[in-house]
Amino acid sequence: MKENYHKWFSLPLQREFEMLTFGHTGLPVIVFPTSGGRYYEAKDRGLIDSVSDLINSGSLMIFCPDSVNNESWYNYSAHPSERVKRHIDYENAVLLEVVEYAKHQTDSDQVIVSGCSFGGYHAVNLAMKHPDLISGLFTMGGAFDIKRFIYGYYDDNCYFNNPPDYLPNLHDNWYLSRIRRMKIILGTGDADFCLPENLRLSEILKSKKVEHQLDVRAFTGHDWQWWKKMFRDYMIRLID
Repeated sequence: MKENYHKWFSLPLQREFEMLTFGHTGLPVIVFPTSGGRYYEAKDRGLIDSVSDLINSGSLMIFCPDSVNNESWYNYSAHPSERVKRHIDYENAVLLEVVEYAKHQTDSDQVIVSGCSFGGYHAVNLAMKHPDLISGLFTMGGAFDIKRFIYGYYDDNCYFNNPPDYLPNLHDNWYLSRIRRMKIILGTGDADFCLPENLRLSEILKSKKVEHQLDVRAFTGHDWQWWKKMFRDYMIRLID
């Protein structure tokens, strides 16, 4: 399996940024790390190996960018207004330097985004805000509400980066028409502590007439042993 390490100076972040890529062509899929995860997490946790045959066949190419969660939402030494601004820096870096690179490398107009746990937040938020660039998303044990990080503080930046808040109030057909064309899978388990967040997001999508799959698996919790199986299953669904 072809694996490449990338490191560059990110203009939006104003620091060096790292990423691993797997494969050479095919459907471009961006995988976001979990809360404290890094760009090598998906490889170390077995997600990449679970779809190695699809990568080797040229069916998909995976892009694993680093995170800045410890500089943004989890940086409790900074004021919440600064945390969300750092998140916006990260989003701009992903849009300008990862999404565009993925499209160029695969000669694709759009990409798929994915993530486990808090990586699911990044996937959903990016897709809902930029449905002209994202053609599909899938999450595993996703957590989508950022209010727990900001201790009651709230401004426009927080609102427009919290899907459970801005999606119910989204009525612009430019966004909704594109979101409704996406392939969306929300994966969780009956013993996953993030199950309520997935049920809530599913209800919001239903209210917006957005077709999606809510996959609640029996005897399934919030951990990698289940996410690896979901990752492969959902990837096959999206390729088909």
